[in-house]
Amino acid sequence: MNAVKPKRLKKGDTVGIIAPASPPNQENLDRGIAFLKDLGLNVKVGKHVSRINGYLAGYDQERLEDFHGMFTDPEVKAVICACGGFGTGRIAEQIDYELIKKNPKIFWGYSDITFLHTAIRQQSELVTFHGPMLASDIGKEDTHPLSKEGFLQLFEPSSLVYTEQISQLEVLVDGEARGEIVGGNLSLLVSTLGTAYEIDTKEKLLLIEDVNEEPRSVDRMLNQLYLAGKLKDACGILIGDFCDCTPKRNLSLSLDEVITHYVQLAQKPAIKGFMMGHCNPHIALPLGVQAFMNTNEKKLIVDSGIL
Repeated sequence: MNAVKPKRLKKGDTVGIIAPASPPNQENLDRGIAFLKDLGLNVKVGKHVSRINGYLAGYDQERLEDFHGMFTDPEVKAVICACGGFGTGRIAEQIDYELIKKNPKIFWGYSDITFLHTAIRQQSELVTFHGPMLASDIGKEDTHPLSKEGFLQLFEPSSLVYTEQISQLEVLVDGEARGEIVGGNLSLLVSTLGTAYEIDTKEKLLLIEDVNEEPRSVDRMLNQLYLAGKLKDACGILIGDFCDCTPKRNLSLSLDEVITHYVQLAQKPAIKGFMMGHCNPHIALPLGVQAFMNTNEKKLIVDSGIL
């Protein structure tokens, strides 16, 4: 795949805010928007962001309208998701991927947004960004400075070098791996299987993370990825943060036991401990670019995601 990197941001640029999954906490969103303005950006909020339809931010067509509208709008240079939640997979089939190809721009989010990261990358070849969102992360009063610093990669091309200076890392399988970095939320990656947007991991570095899933659920999902060949196809595996993924019953395997079992079955170089996912700090990175992992040095190097 010939990855398409979006253009960098400049002070004075306009960024668009959408909620393609669940409705955001408005107070947190307001603080998140203020953060973007402090970066020197203008902000345009999608007209359906404050809509509520159960656990969705409005009806599918409304969320789709905001999504297409921001990619169509020539004034908007980046599309930032307010929060995750539930429901992005519902609009994947209706997205105009040719429109994205014709209007490549920064797209930023994580969690439920993983479905869109995968679909957009594989259908339009656009590099997207897995990073903390406005209402669910940046707008919270205890947000770590490193989470906010991640947005600076949108202004100036620079590689991400992740070492134990950021967080403690543990090698599960020794080796080196180089390839395109893909992945995100484990639940959403599994939900792509058997669809037109099934995650392609062949010769790629696979990042996984999740939240509020018991070890038995993580076991089921990793087993499905393994049986589908996705773990063996990958050239390396990066274990991000698994927040609150603790057993709620007395008889249980630990999360570490579950993850180690499948990673060792796959026998691909693997490191765990990356602060990527539902964590604070949350280190942002581009998806769809080349990356290199070295277990001897406990280091991950990810190419810049912008031009």
